[in-house]
Amino acid sequence: MLCIHLKNTDPYFCLATEEYLMKNFQEDVFILWQSEKAVVVGKHQNLLGEINYPFVRENNIALCRRISGGGTVFHDTGNVNFTFIKNVKSPAEISFKMFTAPVVDALAKLGITATTSGRNDLLIDGLKISGNAEHVFKNRVLHHGTLLFNSDLKNLGQAIKVAPGKYESKAVQSNRSPVANISQFLKIPMTTGEFIQFLLAVQLENLENSLYYLNENNLLAIEKLSAEKFKTWEWNFGYSPKYTFKNEVEIEGKLLKIEMQVEKGKISELKIGGDFFTAEIALQLLQHLQQRKHCFEEVKEVLTPFQAEELDVLYNYFF
Repeated sequence: MLCIHLKNTDPYFCLATEEYLMKNFQEDVFILWQSEKAVVVGKHQNLLGEINYPFVRENNIALCRRISGGGTVFHDTGNVNFTFIKNVKSPAEISFKMFTAPVVDALAKLGITATTSGRNDLLIDGLKISGNAEHVFKNRVLHHGTLLFNSDLKNLGQAIKVAPGKYESKAVQSNRSPVANISQFLKIPMTTGEFIQFLLAVQLENLENSLYYLNENNLLAIEKLSAEKFKTWEWNFGYSPKYTFKNEVEIEGKLLKIEMQVEKGKISELKIGGDFFTAEIALQLLQHLQQRKHCFEEVKEVLTPFQAEELDVLYNYFF
């Protein structure tokens, strides 16, 4: 098995690295990586329905979609991600336990008892410290998971805090769980860097495993994949399954009702009710927003001429 410690903390680059190694290498691979602040949704999730969009934007948190299924996770530099890519003869060989067991065993060496949940999470004392997901490509399986080591749990909670009832779709929805950092259970304190080196050393105890460094051709190919897929609006937003958005708010004593259908990330149908806008302005908004992307920049661009300056957060009601 090739063991790789990715030093690049761009979340799009890291997600592209996983896909590149899965599809272009033949060897089994183990990767440890971190990223800057990011919310990463599963392949079949509605991105906007999984996040606190205003908070994420205000705090410059990247929005990413991965190739595996499962629920939404939060990354920052206090979180350590692990990835296994393994050749298998048949899907029957694949199990989450095959890949979580090495992590459980490694934590045991630190005096920490971790257990699995029915939702493919790892827990310590009933608190979630790791979310896991998988993707299969031909005869190769990719399994990856988070390890909350010293993350900002307040940011985590706010970034994936969802207002119930706004988004309706057939998309996979996340199961929210109480979380904790691994560092709080350590008998002897470690830095995040020391924890990474420890996990890497555990993998290298197997003499068949070896450190591997990506070469220039690898890096160029990964950057290309990152730019052409993982950083694009079409992948992160447009890939979301069809959904309905509904919101009803009172603003300065007036009612604003919004209902929209969104397909491939674009507003296909829109209704604006209540008495906040006049009928004439509501009609103009319908015309201007139709087939626009359901994203902050485009909605703000359309709404700005129709709102008073003091209502500079009006567009937040459309998410």
